[in-house]
Amino acid sequence: MDRTTLSARHRPRRQWLRMFLVGLALWLATVVIIFVTGNPNLIPTLVLLGSFLVPVTFVAWAFGRRDTGEIDAGLVFGTFITGGVLGVLAASVLESYLLRPSAWLFVGVGLIEEAAKLAALALLTRHLAHKSIRDGMILGAAVGFGFAAFESAGYAFTALFTVNGLSLIQVVQTEILRGLLAPVGHGLWTAILGGVLFAPSTRTHFKLGWRLLLTFLGVSLLHALWDSMHSIALYLTLIFTEGESYRSTPNGWLVSPSAAQLRLLPTLEWSGMALVSLVGLGWLLLEWRAGRRRPPRDTGWRVPTGAPTTLG
Repeated sequence: MDRTTLSARHRPRRQWLRMFLVGLALWLATVVIIFVTGNPNLIPTLVLLGSFLVPVTFVAWAFGRRDTGEIDAGLVFGTFITGGVLGVLAASVLESYLLRPSAWLFVGVGLIEEAAKLAALALLTRHLAHKSIRDGMILGAAVGFGFAAFESAGYAFTALFTVNGLSLIQVVQTEILRGLLAPVGHGLWTAILGGVLFAPSTRTHFKLGWRLLLTFLGVSLLHALWDSMHSIALYLTLIFTEGESYRSTPNGWLVSPSAAQLRLLPTLEWSGMALVSLVGLGWLLLEWRAGRRRPPRDTGWRVPTGAPTTLG
């Protein structure tokens, strides 16, 4: 009896690992078969497996750490899919109408995409009876990873088309890079927002206060820094290697960099992204630990959820 209970406790925690390994094996098999047979009908399978593998794995891992039984697999799955799609669609529409090329472009992208994901999270979780910090972080991560999965699928599909024709190598490279970076991107930022959104909220209302506003601006800034890190690294490279010959183009890439610039640019870019990731992970850990304590009282604007005032 004790052995059965112990096995049941450990099974959910290992499910995410089995899910990842099986998905990875299927993705690798798809890559090999496409290159061997040249069958273009398998390209959608390659794109979907590669884009969803890491986000789904992390959502499954987070699901095992939920606070209440109200957060079930159906809710998490629905939040992942519906929240991801709603976030991508809303961000696409707003960015096309509100953003124009400028030095502040990525700040606008961060604000719009984080707002879209936060709105999708609030819409899909408004009827929950219990809104704990940790459940908010898990559901926020589900929305963020759903957003990341659909966005990655778009990038992978776009990478297929090059000036020289179709390029499966570009698709594979894009999916590997996006998969490696997925844990410290959209899911991380929206998880932080979800915890802060849920902390002072109840079944009948969300409370929008200063703490949520500052958190929103903070994660939007992290988002903007992440997206603009290549440009930041480029400018720093030009400053640190002042006097060396180079030619630049309007899209921001070095055309004739020196050997020193070739070494310095990726070092600065990856170091900057690592720093942004560490800040986000540290922030996430602080919010997660705060979930053990009674959330502080927060004044703010109450937004009704439309849920009944009683459970009966």
